[in-house]
Amino acid sequence: MEKASRYRALASLYRQQAAYSPFNSWHLLGQAERWEHLAEAEISAHANDSNATGSGDVAKSGAPSNSIDTRWRTMTAA
Repeated sequence: MEKASRYRALASLYRQQAAYSPFNSWHLLGQAERWEHLAEAEISAHANDSNATGSGDVAKSGAPSNSIDTRWRTMTAA
């Protein structure tokens, strides 16, 4: 997650530079978008890793995977 924070900081710096440099703003805003995209990709990768790890924990605990669905069906049927 540190990488994502750094990427977002770089994107912010490029946006600030674009505000003060109108002749290069299109290029600087493009760079800001690139760093923002990298930050989102990093966050997505981190979330996927966390979800993959979390799904194994449920299987190890012995809890049925559809226990939440069963509870909701019971509540709506009553």
